[in-house]
Amino acid sequence: MAYRRLWWPIPAVALVAWIAWDLSVTRRHSLADFDPHAVARLETDMWRSYYDHRSARLFGELTELLRTQYHVPFWRSCTGAYHAARAAVVFQRGHNRTDYELALPDLRSFYTIIRKGSQTDFPVEDAARLELEWWIVHRERAQHPAGDLEKSLADLQALIYRQPADRFQQHAQARADAMRIRDTRAESGGVTGADWAQIATLLDRSWTSLKTSVDAAAR
Repeated sequence: MAYRRLWWPIPAVALVAWIAWDLSVTRRHSLADFDPHAVARLETDMWRSYYDHRSARLFGELTELLRTQYHVPFWRSCTGAYHAARAAVVFQRGHNRTDYELALPDLRSFYTIIRKGSQTDFPVEDAARLELEWWIVHRERAQHPAGDLEKSLADLQALIYRQPADRFQQHAQARADAMRIRDTRAESGGVTGADWAQIATLLDRSWTSLKTSVDAAAR
């Protein structure tokens, strides 16, 4: 019994040490180092989880995205996923810009984690605000002229990758088209499996275009 009492704290101490190390150690990677097909698959899944109000599933998909595509360590990816999922839930419940901006603290935390592991320097505050801005433009799309959604999506990537926004027009266009399909089908009775397949194809095209753009700039 005495042996057992001495032994049981060891795994707990090791876990705490692992978490502390994981959250504190800085390992930087290129944000251009991602698989566009995997990102597209994960984004499709995340959209479905978001619109189905499945927060736990959304958290898991965000964790996988951060860990496998942004190369964020495990526990830090869990923390980032928590902030991103909470921002999405807060935004989803909002009704006006004041409500929507309540998601900003979590978006700042999310982008702080990405920035910490990135070789590319980008302003976290601006990234969080541009992320929120395209969410708002998409939510209030009836109040915005054509092209606003594409512009807001391209502006975000331009900030993160420190490149001109026009290099991300194809990425933004395909991603915006995917959103419009989802919105139109939802408003007209429901999004079918065939609709989700079309959305997935457009998102694959979107992230493949972004990957091509950032790779070309790196040469």
